[in-house]
Amino acid sequence: MSRGASADEIRKAFRKLAKQHHPDTNPGDKASEEKFKRVSAAFDILGDAAKKKKFDAGEIDADGRETMRGFGGGGPFGGGAGGPGGFSQGWSPGRQEGFDNIDLSDLFGDILGRGRPGGGGQGGGFGGFSQRGADVRAKLEIDLEEAIHGGKKRIAFSDGRTIDVTIPKGAEEGQTLRLKGQGSPGRSGPGDALIDLAIRPHPVFKREGETLVMDLPVSVPDAVLGGKVQAPTPDGAVTLTVPKGGNSGQALRLKGKGLSNSVGKRGDLIARIVLMLPETPDPELEAFAERWRSERPYAPRRRPG
Repeated sequence: MSRGASADEIRKAFRKLAKQHHPDTNPGDKASEEKFKRVSAAFDILGDAAKKKKFDAGEIDADGRETMRGFGGGGPFGGGAGGPGGFSQGWSPGRQEGFDNIDLSDLFGDILGRGRPGGGGQGGGFGGFSQRGADVRAKLEIDLEEAIHGGKKRIAFSDGRTIDVTIPKGAEEGQTLRLKGQGSPGRSGPGDALIDLAIRPHPVFKREGETLVMDLPVSVPDAVLGGKVQAPTPDGAVTLTVPKGGNSGQALRLKGKGLSNSVGKRGDLIARIVLMLPETPDPELEAFAERWRSERPYAPRRRPG
């Protein structure tokens, strides 16, 4: 397959190689694990049209770093026998043109060969220069309860890898977790994985900073006479006391049941009373309301704002 292989052909070849060398397929096989990392790094270049174009032109190396110029005497960028810019990566014009008429699996191998320390070539230049692998970034959505209490989540990367992420207690919206050594491989070691956290909307609780707000359905008798009602919280159900004469919109505060702030202190949960009539019409209640309306009319209080 030529160096002009399509993106789909490159993707298919990567999937084949990734499946062959995936750590889950080869548990405990360090050689396969290393090959998997190198193939993933290669796909980061070959799977990106812009990067592949730069790589084919010798403008970037197998780690995606720009090659140095002006070192040595020959080569497409003024490099000597040590490769573009004098890096010792097994580069030569013939090797670059050698992408023609080879299987795409070999094309992956070729880019990997140039990405390894001492992977061919003769010159010195900056051959001993080591580069750390690139960082990778991913977004991870978590539940509100996971943000409060912490937990573990598994995340899959585009290169086929899956890793377990530990969510810390008190995680915040937009917080970034750094996982050392879980990024793209490089000659001096892999980069890091940066995980951006996003808290999913909750069906019951609404976030207002570190405060949580919820509606608390209350029956007519409990609103009129006061009573005990069950209320959900991120830590489990609790019993709340509804004051006598409670009205819709009245707020009941549960301290320390909200989200954590930047110093780890939790905010409050605000339960707003919502007066609820029976789902099935009650003739006695309707008769009582009719007498009340005719005998004791009143105008509901208007709350400011």
